[in-house]
Amino acid sequence: MLYNSTQNAAEVVSAAQAIAQGISKDGGLFVPQEFPKYTEETFRELLKTDYKGRAKKVFSDFLTDFTAEEIDECVEKAYTADKFGGTNPAPMAYTKLNGAPLNILELWHGPTCAFKDMALQILPHLLTKSLKKTNDGKDAVILVATSGDTGKAALEGFKDVDHTKILVFYPVNGVSPMQKHQMNTQEGSNVRVCAIEGNFDDAQTGVKKIFTTPEIAEKLAENNMLFSSANSINWGRLLPQIVYYISAYCDLVNDGKIAFGDKINVVVPTGNFGNILASYYASLMGLPIAKFICASNANNVLTDFIRTGVYDKNRHFYTTMSPSMDILVSSNLERLLYKLSGNSDDTTREWMTALKTTGKYEVSDEVKAFMTDNFYGGYCDDAKTQDTISRLFNEDHYLCDTHTAVAVNVYEQYVAETGDTTPSVIASTASPYKFSKSVLEAVAPDAALPETEFDMVDMLNEKTGMPVPAPLAGLKNKAARFSDVTASEKMPEYVLKALNIE
Repeated sequence: MLYNSTQNAAEVVSAAQAIAQGISKDGGLFVPQEFPKYTEETFRELLKTDYKGRAKKVFSDFLTDFTAEEIDECVEKAYTADKFGGTNPAPMAYTKLNGAPLNILELWHGPTCAFKDMALQILPHLLTKSLKKTNDGKDAVILVATSGDTGKAALEGFKDVDHTKILVFYPVNGVSPMQKHQMNTQEGSNVRVCAIEGNFDDAQTGVKKIFTTPEIAEKLAENNMLFSSANSINWGRLLPQIVYYISAYCDLVNDGKIAFGDKINVVVPTGNFGNILASYYASLMGLPIAKFICASNANNVLTDFIRTGVYDKNRHFYTTMSPSMDILVSSNLERLLYKLSGNSDDTTREWMTALKTTGKYEVSDEVKAFMTDNFYGGYCDDAKTQDTISRLFNEDHYLCDTHTAVAVNVYEQYVAETGDTTPSVIASTASPYKFSKSVLEAVAPDAALPETEFDMVDMLNEKTGMPVPAPLAGLKNKAARFSDVTASEKMPEYVLKALNIE
């Protein structure tokens, strides 16, 4: 299996090179040249195994330059019961709202209590093996832009990993207090965290610019280093996300919720489009998905794109209670557009250039028609988010976070609008305790809130009886290690200084 750049199809690399490099030299994203096709027999075999077994199958079909032993080692080290609280790191939860069943895929049982753990616990193992295959002897410098969850999950995954250094940038006022405390208390001798003056898009743009500036890359090379990424622009981040959709389908069949071969819908709260793209890639492999329901918050650029075919980031940026979705430039959409344009690097590059220069682009009629037929876009503001949390908890004592609530609300909109009651998998992306203030206001609207985040955690536990995840409870008395803040345009200088490079 080989990989192309979305903006230069002539650039062909192995899986190991795609993972080690993170992003193409031209700024494009690496995509597989083809997708393995899973037959009925393949899925029947996957039904018989556990999450690890399903992961090993998927990885072996995409990472063909890795040995079976290497893949086995990566999976066994990543998805351990002590990290994820059980043998299934992505369990299904079955609840209901207004009497209708909800199938919720809980992706937040890992060490940082967010869905990013599903990929970022295995990425360090994939990356270190990739570096040995392609750049033996060089240290990898992992640059991360985060809107909250990716940063902590990447820091936790890469802490003290040999031959790696990791620098995380987050918007100073664009993450929850819990997310900020998680990052700024991070342990590890090879980690660094810095806030930026700006929003997530500023951080993401800054990281991509650093990646594609030859002078900076040359300075790293002179010091036996190279850049790589832990954002979902890295194929090693996106590939593990395919696994949990396939595994969720197997669990639905095994739990008697659907019959083998039935189609499902997928509902994903998304900002950067990576999580929902993974489900689309799973469908290309044969997973029977009927509709991809893309749930946004007030930053509804994806909703408008799906409905009109026009992507326009020239709009107000909202800071919401679902901050991981506070994004106006959805990087992974580029991968979908490349596929839908017939793998045309010229067309994809034209659209991405227009986005950079004018802030908008419009896709072809063919792509518009595909999006209308296969995707549904909806959005949910903060008031409806809290109302959804409240209703879910009051009806069935199911407590969800602000991002999951956006997905549930948009799913309700979809069903009301279309009448489609196809069984659906709703991706739940974070523990409610990562957003205690907003969740507490939803389930106990008349309560006098305490002043500190951790006192809110305690009150939420008292009001709901839902256990506080151990990784979050353990943060209460930890002192912050990092307090740096920089302007987004100063990010290149900050990186070189942090690496002790003149």
